[in-house]
Amino acid sequence: MKSIKRAFLDTEDGQILYRIGGEGEPLLLLHMTPRSSDEFRELMPILAPNRCVIAMDLMGLGDSDKPPRVYSVADYAKTAIALWDQLGIKKSSILGSLTGGYIAGEIAAAYPERVEKLILCNVFGFDAQEQETILKRYSEGFKIQEDGSHLMERWLARVNYVGKGELNHSCVLEDLKCFGSPIYPAIAAASFFLDAQERFSLLKCPTLILSGDKALEPLEQAGLAKTENQLWLSEAIPHSQRVELEGGTLWMMNQMPEEISKIVSDFLDNTEN
Repeated sequence: MKSIKRAFLDTEDGQILYRIGGEGEPLLLLHMTPRSSDEFRELMPILAPNRCVIAMDLMGLGDSDKPPRVYSVADYAKTAIALWDQLGIKKSSILGSLTGGYIAGEIAAAYPERVEKLILCNVFGFDAQEQETILKRYSEGFKIQEDGSHLMERWLARVNYVGKGELNHSCVLEDLKCFGSPIYPAIAAASFFLDAQERFSLLKCPTLILSGDKALEPLEQAGLAKTENQLWLSEAIPHSQRVELEGGTLWMMNQMPEEISKIVSDFLDNTEN
């Protein structure tokens, strides 16, 4: 297995942590909210023997600094370009998971000459009411309770989907790192959704829409997304390919890295796309 190293990118708005490893054609990995580049911990070493894999913690999450203001999706896209420039990368493919998928799509729309191929994973759509709920929830952020009950609340938040083991522990640690402030990437993505269909319709690069067949379930139960709102992505990118992974959840990057690595590699290596 190829080793993955950690480093920091200095920007005018603070430091961004990124992980990097491997050699060959670059692939940028952008995580969902409120995760970090740890979402790709298992996937990166599998892909690294054949390509250079890079994953960054979005500002406000993980070990990256909190931005000095509420970022937009376009702001997050600029940080990815800044990282590529720092690393001397002229063109790269991107895999974006949910929030990271919105940012990946904006990078491809705003900087088409910089994007080779695009993989959008579990990038769901929301109606106006769901948007308002997401904005309110993430603008308020997580609150510390004097009795420590917030710790158990975060542990139980995903336990039915990720279990009681290491993955849940990692998710709780990531939650705790963004306590006491708005959860900036989620606010950016929710605010962006009204423009997303128009922006994504600009995409010309080969695009794979990857979804887990169980990924929508926790969002539906929380009242954050509905099945009937999920046709927009294929409609916005009619030339896209689509793969649904059986048994895949919102956390499938960590849970099913071997299966995902094969889907990703097959798509990226296919010269007929």
